[in-house]
Amino acid sequence: MPNEEVDTTSLPEGPFDGRHAFQAHLHAALAAAVQQNWREIVLSDPGFGDWPLGERAIADALQAWSANGRSFVLLAQRFDVFEREHARFVHWRRMWSHIVDCRACEGPGLPQVPSGIWTPSWCLNRIDVERSRGVCGREPAGRRALRERIDECLRHARPAFPASTLGL
Repeated sequence: MPNEEVDTTSLPEGPFDGRHAFQAHLHAALAAAVQQNWREIVLSDPGFGDWPLGERAIADALQAWSANGRSFVLLAQRFDVFEREHARFVHWRRMWSHIVDCRACEGPGLPQVPSGIWTPSWCLNRIDVERSRGVCGREPAGRRALRERIDECLRHARPAFPASTLGL
């Protein structure tokens, strides 16, 4: 496709510093996911407290990306912030629960959940969560290293953040 080259170059490359840059990169990644029809997205963070997942633009991008055959993995240590701060994301997650897999990796001796975005063609690795510093790009070695850390957590993770709660 002729547009693929243009879309790919619009993704950020290299180091980033600060919350604003991190959030702008998340928006760019989700826009690219829509434009390039990414099949798989993994968002990983210990708690997602400073992610802008409750913004209308994020919900709209996820809605535009969503389709059968897609895979969205959300990996965290805890999901307690979602109901309080990411209501639009919670609504989207309920509608698309069949493509969303939420997993929690928390406990003594378990690996630390990395903060980042992984896709088969691009990744963002937030190395310093407190200051929102990290690196992003298409480099295979960087994508592979982040995916290995995510996979290690997923091996120990349990299902979490159900789309709905059933009670008696």
